[in-house]
Amino acid sequence: MSEKSSSSGSDEDVDPESGQPMELGGVLSKWTNYIHGWQDRWVVLKNNTLSYYKSEDEREYGCRGSLCLSKAVITPHEFDECRFDISVNDSVWYLRAEDPEHRQQWIESIELHKAESGYGSETSLRRHGSMLSLTSAASALSATSSSSFKKGHRLREKLAEMETFRDILCRQVDTLQKYFDSCADGVSRDEFQRDTVEEDEDEEDFPAASRTDGECNHNNNGSKEKLFPPASPKDMNGIDFKGEAITFKATTAGILSTLSHCIELMVKREDSWQKRLDKELEKRRRLEDAYKCAMNELKKKSHYGGPDYEEGPNSLINEDEFFDAVEAELDRQDKIDEQSQSEKVRRITPVPAADPYSTIGSHRLSAKVEEMVQNHMTYSLQDVGGDANWQLVIEEGEMKVYRREVEENGIVLDPLKATHAVKGVTGHEVCHYFWDTAVRMDWETTIENFNVVETLSDNAIIVYQTHKRVWPASQRDVLYLSAIRKILATNENDPDTWLVCNFSVDHDNAAPTNRCVRAKINVAMICQTLVSPPEGDKEISRDNILCKITYVANVNPGGWAPASVLRAVAKREYPKFLKRFTSYVQEKTAGNPILF
Repeated sequence: MSEKSSSSGSDEDVDPESGQPMELGGVLSKWTNYIHGWQDRWVVLKNNTLSYYKSEDEREYGCRGSLCLSKAVITPHEFDECRFDISVNDSVWYLRAEDPEHRQQWIESIELHKAESGYGSETSLRRHGSMLSLTSAASALSATSSSSFKKGHRLREKLAEMETFRDILCRQVDTLQKYFDSCADGVSRDEFQRDTVEEDEDEEDFPAASRTDGECNHNNNGSKEKLFPPASPKDMNGIDFKGEAITFKATTAGILSTLSHCIELMVKREDSWQKRLDKELEKRRRLEDAYKCAMNELKKKSHYGGPDYEEGPNSLINEDEFFDAVEAELDRQDKIDEQSQSEKVRRITPVPAADPYSTIGSHRLSAKVEEMVQNHMTYSLQDVGGDANWQLVIEEGEMKVYRREVEENGIVLDPLKATHAVKGVTGHEVCHYFWDTAVRMDWETTIENFNVVETLSDNAIIVYQTHKRVWPASQRDVLYLSAIRKILATNENDPDTWLVCNFSVDHDNAAPTNRCVRAKINVAMICQTLVSPPEGDKEISRDNILCKITYVANVNPGGWAPASVLRAVAKREYPKFLKRFTSYVQEKTAGNPILF
């Protein structure tokens, strides 16, 4: 994953100029939908927003989706070490990093952006500045509804009284300041007058008594001006000190009394606020408990459309959506199979002689094999009429598909039976290619992988195979014994019968696992070759032979799935399987000697 910056939650991850966490970008796998699954996307974390693009080159065309991280919940996956989920309300992103270290790096970076997204964060306060003041607090208080406080008017009255006392004290301080200023001016004039008189007596020896009451000096223009204006008695002695002292004492007493009332009201209000706080804390605790329970339930039931969505009787997905998902996945797999089939090189696989397949065989499960063979010869070849309740569901030319509806403990176990007639091939050839594991992957498109667990004899093996998962159904695996037999005809006019039977068994080397649901099967491919005599002395060619095929399948899927879905899938897949397989046999045998 290529990244622009690494995020570890330290101060180095914060831009020193803007105070914001630095941008992070890289490739993450994002769950798109049940058809396309995980897809690589270019993901960018910037300015408290997580955005994704189809690729880094398409950033200039705009993002394909974004999430605001302010209220995002980041959940690391419980089992997948590379996956983490981000949910905002009903929107959920499923993301996978390339390794656990990158996952942790993304989680820490997202948490850092989320922590710095609110107004109360440290970076936000540095960016906007704190403007809290008494004025703003008073404005906030005045904006509060009076209904919030039942007895708020008493506290406001006391505050108004304190405003009045403050005005009285301010006027008293102004009056005292004027008095002190007048006293200071009077003292200064007295000192200046005394110094001037003494100086005049010394220099001019002028009798003090010759001066008039106005004590005038003559200036150069011959005019008179008053040297010492008399101090105003009103400025000096017009203040009632006793009255001011009484007023000051009463004002301070009123302030102290009002403060006492305010404190008493605040104490009562504090008790009320504490009770409200306790109630809010209890309500918050209950909400947190409910939230935890809801999150636990959400983890048990995966988010709709997510990669962990599984089948089950408690599934939130309805049958129509389940069927649409299975149908889309099967169509996708068909396209892939067609491409792979066209690229395969045609090779000739020799068909062995028939001798080993006529015997019962000697191994520990030979009795079970013989029992299954006889059951199929007895019941599988019976006519579909009568009391068997077979219903014809598909008819395409020579091919007919029948079904009987059977359920056990809510699980659909519908037996299927198909009949077909294929020209140009023999029953031996058809059963050989159906049984031979060497060519299994050439025509079987539903298998993911398989291996032979044990070879019991030349005509009996135990096989373990896993089938491709068809979302939203769980993946299935099967462990079965596969045997091929030739049943000789008791009447010389009847054709010999070739049979392949596959039925589930247990084996110590292939125990069930939690990865797949173990299905149980009982399947048989029964073939008979009909020959029409050629004209004259001509040799028998493939134009003269016809293979009648009877295919029966009893499958227990091993888990719950909607009945309508299972029946619809069977109706779609079995005819496709028969046509694909018989076409493969015709292609492989064309031009080769006929093997009866």
